[in-house]
Amino acid sequence: MPPPARPMSEPTVPLGTRQIPADNGEPTVVRFELSLRSMLIVLAVIAGVWSLLNTLPALLVLVVALVLVGALHPVVGWLEHRQVRRTFALCVVFGFGTLLALGLLALTVPAVFGQMRTLAEREPEIRESIARYLDQSRFTANLAEELRQVRYAELLRSSTTTLLTASALVFRIVAYSFAAVFLAFYLMLDRDRLRGALFAVVPRAHHIRLSRVLLNLGTIVGGYIRGQLLTCALMGGFIFVLLLVCGVPNALALAIFGGAMDLLPYIGIFLTMGPVVLAATAQGPVITTIVFLLMLAYGQLENRVLIPLVYGRALRLPSSVVFFSLLLGTTLAGILGALLALPIAAAVLMLVEELRIELPGESVQPKDVEQRRQDHHAEREYERRAESMPAAQAAAIAVEISGERKKAESEAEKAPADPNPKNSPSTPAA
Repeated sequence: MPPPARPMSEPTVPLGTRQIPADNGEPTVVRFELSLRSMLIVLAVIAGVWSLLNTLPALLVLVVALVLVGALHPVVGWLEHRQVRRTFALCVVFGFGTLLALGLLALTVPAVFGQMRTLAEREPEIRESIARYLDQSRFTANLAEELRQVRYAELLRSSTTTLLTASALVFRIVAYSFAAVFLAFYLMLDRDRLRGALFAVVPRAHHIRLSRVLLNLGTIVGGYIRGQLLTCALMGGFIFVLLLVCGVPNALALAIFGGAMDLLPYIGIFLTMGPVVLAATAQGPVITTIVFLLMLAYGQLENRVLIPLVYGRALRLPSSVVFFSLLLGTTLAGILGALLALPIAAAVLMLVEELRIELPGESVQPKDVEQRRQDHHAEREYERRAESMPAAQAAAIAVEISGERKKAESEAEKAPADPNPKNSPSTPAA
């Protein structure tokens, strides 16, 4: 039987379609059509990304201000519980913080600049000693000769543009830091109105969860600040003991400077090593080498052991998550990304838990059922107590209910397990 005759001309395929051979050998046309709604969504996403990139400095200032609010809120609350007016308590806290920062700067900056001035005066001597050491080997003799012929005037002329760029960057960082401090002050001053506005735009059925999220965010920020204080104190104590044993001058000032620089993950140790090693050069090459090696070893110990351990406990994060979050934050946003990586990671995990998001590989546990039952009970109690109230007063009630429940949960976690589950109050009676 002869095969069927093929048509003389192939049908035209509209633009935006694709031909796929069917099982019977004939092509099947699959259309890819972009609807108006999809186009609008794509344009909205592009506009959102563009707006985010252009307003990133302002958003970072807001994030830093919120971190300051979370860090200072417990101190202000402690003063309020002792019958101190909120405005006066805020002035005391921010004033004391400003005086403390100025005192640390006055104690450390002159010492650091003094070490730099001493190094500049001893620079020819140090350079000649290094050149003599390099002359001892034929492989490094050329480096010794080049080191002797260094001309600092040419280096300064070539690095003028870099210095101006760095100065402008430092000025912007200082300006943004002051803006974050003032924004944090005004956020704490207008706490009730801002919280009422936030609760006003959220449906009342979700007020309890919102209040729990806000309380947990405060806990996360507090844990992060405690971890920062602990690691900075450990770094300062190590530098002080090391320099005191080695007989290096200005040990206390350099220790305070090193503890402050330890706020910056990964690069803080290198910013600290410069002044510390320069100060150790006055004690000879042996002491300088010992200080350099011990500082480098402590930096590795802190990054790989202390930070995952301390922040893992403070933020309830696994050590692997802590290490990966720091690495990811540094890769995406540099120093600021490293500073904000841990609280953001803890906040994401907290939101997954508080919003009861069911993950694909997770099965429903009995404790999840009990949590949902308690959520329903708290929401009904809130609706009863906050009926026909303004948003600001309703927000205060929601925070109170969530705080009481969180306190009960903390006490239940600390209490020993009941060997007889029938005595548990959450178990229904037979």
